[in-house]
This record gives sequence, C-alpha cells and structure tokens, in this order.
Amino acid sequence: MPHHILIVEDEPSIAQTLIYACKEAGINTTHYLLGSEAIKAAQQTAFDFIVLDVGLPDMTGFDVCKKIRETSQIPILFLTARNHEIDRIVGLEIGADDYVTKPFSPREIVARIHAILRRSQKSSNTTPQNTIKHHGLFHVDEVANRIQYRNQYLELTRYEYLLLKTLIQQPQRVYSRDQLMDIVWANAENTLERTVDAHIKTLRAKLRLIDSANEAIVTHRGMGYSLLA
Repeated sequence: MPHHILIVEDEPSIAQTLIYACKEAGINTTHYLLGSEAIKAAQQTAFDFIVLDVGLPDMTGFDVCKKIRETSQIPILFLTARNHEIDRIVGLEIGADDYVTKPFSPREIVARIHAILRRSQKSSNTTPQNTIKHHGLFHVDEVANRIQYRNQYLELTRYEYLLLKTLIQQPQRVYSRDQLMDIVWANAENTLERTVDAHIKTLRAKLRLIDSANEAIVTHRGMGYSLLA
C-alpha cells in the first residue's frame, strides 16, 4: 500500500510542488491550509506522516504538533521560513521528527519522509523478548514506548522517550552530547547539540514532578550526562 501523508501548508505554490514530488514517488497526499483543519483530519484519518508548516494563518505549526501529540506519535516534519536555532530546538522538543527551512528541494523532503518512515517501520517491527524492562526506579515498556518512574508513567515526546531510555539502559555511563545525538537523533539532519540540553531540561522537569527531592540525571561539566544508578 502506498503511504498517505498529510501536508499542512498555506502557500499554494509550495504545497503543489510537494504534492507533485510525492506523487512522483508514489506517495498519496491530502492537503490543508489551516492548522485547525489538519488537527481534525489527523483525528479522523490514519495518515502515515505529516509535513507541517510552522507559519499557518490560524495557529502555529507548533500548536498543531502539540495537539496531535496528545493522541498520536505519527512522524512529523516541520517546514519553516525561519532559520533560527531556537525554532529548531522548540520543534524537536515538542515531538517533531525533523525540521527543514525554506527554500528547500521537494525531492529532499521526499527523501527525508522515506528515511523517517523506514526508521519508524523498523522500530515498530522490532518486538523485544521482554516487553517491560526494570532498571531501578524506572520501568521501560519497549512495545508501548512508555517509561514509568517510581511507578508513575511519564508523559514523554518521542525524543524524550528515546533519550531517557538510552540513559536508563546504562546507568552511570557518561554520554557526551555527540554520542546522544548519534543514538537518539541519528536520522534527523541539521539537529543541533543544544537540542540535547533542551531535552534534558524538559526530562528533569518531568521527573521532578514525581520526585522533587532527587535528581535522576547528572550533568558532568565538559563531558555530558548520566543517570544515577
């Protein structure tokens, strides 16, 4: 079955080039101009992927992503006319899989879609022998992609889950930012090292909501991060 992706873009010329490039690659598309329309469509249709413009007429793409992430982990790629570092960090922080600035090559977008879908398919087809793995105060459910901390489930974005899971698997090991980038953001091009710091910050905040007295993640200045055993 061909993939079916949702394109949310208010500039008709950009949308049409993406639709054409996807058609040439054998990908079916549905296009909407507004974020509110996209949210409703994502709730009603099982899309395989979303290409989402940040600057929409009725709401930001970031807000659309947040709303969709409440119920779905569908891969999302942001498009934006702004090339600011903070925008990339925010986009990835709230659960996007990739981030591309305009102008761009439609073929590059299609290539990134294929790469992310291959990675997602590989992950979903890998069924671990033990569904839930226990690591001290953490329980990792690798099928449901969920993590418990002190017997409470954490509300995590895709990259927060992958980052925390990496730290949990080898407690006390110090991971450099480069190592975490290679493991967690392996297929997300143009991702910045500061993205790691931003995700560590949000993870710490979520862990503190459960246990404010103890810091589970340790910063090693000039070296990286580790998880307390």
